[in-house]
Amino acid sequence: MLHEFQVDPRLQEAPLKILIKGGRLIDPANGVDGPHDLLVDKGKIKQVSRPGQIAEPQLEGAKIIDATGLIVSPGFLDMHVHFREPGHEYKETIATGCLSAVAGGFTGVAVMPNTNPVNDNRSVTELILAQSKANGGTHVYPIPAISRGLKGEQLTDMAELAEAGAIGFSDDGRPVTSNELMRRALEYSRMFDLPVIQHSEVLDLTAGGCMNEGPISTELGLKGMPTEAEDIMVYRDIALLPKTGGRLHVAHISSAGAVDLVRQAKAKGLSVTCEVAPHHFILTDESVRGFDTNTKMSPPLRANRDVEAVKEGMKDGTIDIIATDHAPHAELDKQVEYSCAAFGIVGLETALPLSMEMVAEKIITLPSMIDMLTARPAKLFKLDKGNLAEGKDADITIFDPSAEYKIDITRFKSKSKNSPFDGRQVKGKIRYTIVKGKILFSEN
Repeated sequence: MLHEFQVDPRLQEAPLKILIKGGRLIDPANGVDGPHDLLVDKGKIKQVSRPGQIAEPQLEGAKIIDATGLIVSPGFLDMHVHFREPGHEYKETIATGCLSAVAGGFTGVAVMPNTNPVNDNRSVTELILAQSKANGGTHVYPIPAISRGLKGEQLTDMAELAEAGAIGFSDDGRPVTSNELMRRALEYSRMFDLPVIQHSEVLDLTAGGCMNEGPISTELGLKGMPTEAEDIMVYRDIALLPKTGGRLHVAHISSAGAVDLVRQAKAKGLSVTCEVAPHHFILTDESVRGFDTNTKMSPPLRANRDVEAVKEGMKDGTIDIIATDHAPHAELDKQVEYSCAAFGIVGLETALPLSMEMVAEKIITLPSMIDMLTARPAKLFKLDKGNLAEGKDADITIFDPSAEYKIDITRFKSKSKNSPFDGRQVKGKIRYTIVKGKILFSEN
């Protein structure tokens, strides 16, 4: 049963006329990087100009945002989140998930189907869209299930789901183990030109596992999850592409072998893309030594060689986008023995500063980071978002790349606080998140 929420009054306000001036505007989709002023009117991008060139009459009644020293970019897009509604609202709701999203600079998010009931039919898809419209603020895009009930036995009605608003299909949290079902999913999804998103894991290799298999799991006495479980599934799915002609998207890639397989497949011209979550390019399985259950996720934190391979994949373009795999859990799900704890961490409110660490390490440039959070996911999922061209929706993220602070989970807007990054010293802070001309988050 769905909860009723008090609608955030900001969602009911009319869009503002806003002048954002003095900032460095980075819009990879349009090849823009430099000082620009940006005028927003009636929820749309009205004008993008060099500093001081917007005519005075147009500025009448505008709210002025001085973005000096700040980066102005298209609104971030996270193509992999879990908002838990319907069914697990004690962990997160669409309303609290959207608050967390805008606090992290995200103006659009794609929600995975492992809810209760599962999003495997039109009614659940439409329910999620209705709730997000009434209580969200960010744009919420449904990714329904590949198989009915996430059981891996029967395909969902992809045509019906695509018509209802699906932007892709996934059994995320569970791999599609049936070769035949995955083949059919790739074939049918081709009709709608939507990606099939795979959680790459061979379950009989990971059964009972709770961290990466290797020397550290042996030392700690914890059952490991080998990288081969990811590699084999990625290999199988890629092998199905030539005949099916489908689009494969590998979720939360984490192993060196999987990154190399995607690289080779792209070189052959196959339609495969992938995403990486920040925790997989920041942390290694060394972090598990303290038995902090917030270091438990699936796929698990890998060895240093895998993390270095992931970074190389980001550098050479093998990895297409950054996606958080935001997976909220209540304290009771995590305050247990490591082997019994739930998999997953929250990620929306730490994505920017963690991604900025890759910029600081010169793994990627600042424009490339923004591209991986804006234009690339928009293109991959066929969204008319991710750019600041005149006439487009005014979905804008403004952040301070030099602001230093410690991550404080008590300040998270998410209903859940399960993060291994509490107390981490970072750089890069969201100052404003604007969705269709409405300022839904601001912090100065």
